[in-house]
Amino acid sequence: MDIGTLRGIGTFVVFVAFIGVVLWAYSSKRKSSFDEAANLPFADEPKSSERDEHASRSNKE
Repeated sequence: MDIGTLRGIGTFVVFVAFIGVVLWAYSSKRKSSFDEAANLPFADEPKSSERDEHASRSNKE
């Protein structure tokens, strides 16, 4: 085996891995998990009613 053949096999392996990641990422089975992960930055924020109450209390002080 020469270096060209090894590079070709390596390219093919990386291509197959890329296709696997794309299929995994766009799988409909993973949509709910990705939607949940997308909302994680907002998990610590208070709900809008709690935020409004806090703002009205701050304005009264």
